[in-house]
Amino acid sequence: MTVKDLGIRAKGVQTFLSRVSTEDKNRALLFIADALCNRAGEIISANATDLENGKNAGLNAGLLDRLMLDAERIEGIADGVRQVAALPDACGKVVYEYEKENGLKIQKITVPIGVIGIIYEARPNVTADAAALCLKSGNAVILRGGKEAINSNKAVVGVMQDALERAGFPRETVQLVEDTSRNSANEMMKLTDYLDCLIPRGGKGLIQSVVQNSTVPVIETGSGNCHIFVDESADIEMAANIIFNAKTQRISVCNACESLVIHSGVIERALPVIKARLDEKNVEIRGDERAQRACAGILPATEEDFYTEYLDYIISVKTVDSVDEAIDHINEHSTGHSEAIITSNDDNARRFMQCIDSSSVYVNASTRFTDGGEFGLGAEIGISTQKLHARGPMGIEGLTSTKYLIYGDGQIR
Repeated sequence: MTVKDLGIRAKGVQTFLSRVSTEDKNRALLFIADALCNRAGEIISANATDLENGKNAGLNAGLLDRLMLDAERIEGIADGVRQVAALPDACGKVVYEYEKENGLKIQKITVPIGVIGIIYEARPNVTADAAALCLKSGNAVILRGGKEAINSNKAVVGVMQDALERAGFPRETVQLVEDTSRNSANEMMKLTDYLDCLIPRGGKGLIQSVVQNSTVPVIETGSGNCHIFVDESADIEMAANIIFNAKTQRISVCNACESLVIHSGVIERALPVIKARLDEKNVEIRGDERAQRACAGILPATEEDFYTEYLDYIISVKTVDSVDEAIDHINEHSTGHSEAIITSNDDNARRFMQCIDSSSVYVNASTRFTDGGEFGLGAEIGISTQKLHARGPMGIEGLTSTKYLIYGDGQIR
């Protein structure tokens, strides 16, 4: 089946989805969650094939971690689907309403976007997360994962489609592009007659390719060169604990810390403590000249290091002399995802929060919390790093648009 065929079928279920009740959507989501758990063995078996193929293809440890599904992760995915079912419906909300002098009554309400396409890489959990969010927000979805996860994605989508059918929904509510060639991605980028929105989720190369080549409107979800700034007033033990968590708890995710910025007034005390924690996971530290002088075992950093999302046990260190210099450095090198300051100075915290131009900004907490589930949104479609329509973790509200309803009794202009 061609990408266009999928688009035609998705467009055909729009009317059904626009009128289906919240209760029916929730019931379908609970059917999906139960089916994912009940048929976890099928999914894990398909995933094992992908993992074996990935190892043979030389995928690194971070990508294999993103790809891997086990019973615990599938249960977590199903729980995410149940959380989406428990959320209030994002569609049909009255944003505002008023009556004109001529008697016209005008309402602005939230509505589904329509048909959403999602292009993503080796993250089979995205398949279920995206489908659940699109279903709850009344959208049909066409999923196009990478070749690394094709067997896992086929299994997950097959389970979801069977559950949808049992709940009285068209199977075409959730569809998968099984052709993982570059051609299918290019076709989706040009499918303007059928796709209302295209969302890329993955590495920098994929995202930029979609942004630069798509004629379908794009919501950009960004890669994560996330920073933690250790201010002069920071609690050093707190900083070391937060950095250890943000860097090493899961290296393959976009909210992992990739770059440290440390105030010169504290670097000689802070960096050895931080390094001692990171040494527990054999993290390679690449720093500027002042960082190298402050602590033994720091490798020299290039300018490119300060822009890099490693997705590996590597981190960069930049030394600065003020909170303003830290802000300037982060805004220059960040991808606009998540940044944190470790500080005991309230003024510096406020300045950092106000001036950092990223979707999520933290004081004294790990960047690993930038996540739809952690923010109480249920699953997420991705972390939007753009500023139009949606920004930060995208839940169901990010997948809605608005329209006006106008009630009259014979008015003419």
